[in-house]
Amino acid sequence: MHGTERPAHADAAGARRMRVRIEPGGFVFEADPARTLLQSAEDAGIELPSSCRNGTCRSCLCRRVEGTVRYRIEWPGLSAEEKTEGWTLPCVAEPLSDLTLDVPHARSVF
Repeated sequence: MHGTERPAHADAAGARRMRVRIEPGGFVFEADPARTLLQSAEDAGIELPSSCRNGTCRSCLCRRVEGTVRYRIEWPGLSAEEKTEGWTLPCVAEPLSDLTLDVPHARSVF
């Protein structure tokens, strides 16, 4: 999806969906808090760099400009300093809020 941003909303079951903006491409999609950012991006036709999908290879490493995430694994392949600086791994990160990510190599597959 590219274009006008939409606010986060609840799905049919009442679960809040988060709005994720990918810069510099300006792609916007909705993310389910129970799915990883990578999975939600793929559902929306947005391709993010990735490889292992388990938080170790760092292929998907990108900077979180705003928003918060939680990780599916206790200690993903990030140092405490990298987490503090805003780096994130979308393959194992679930959204806790609306987000903006800096992913220069993201592209739309639609």
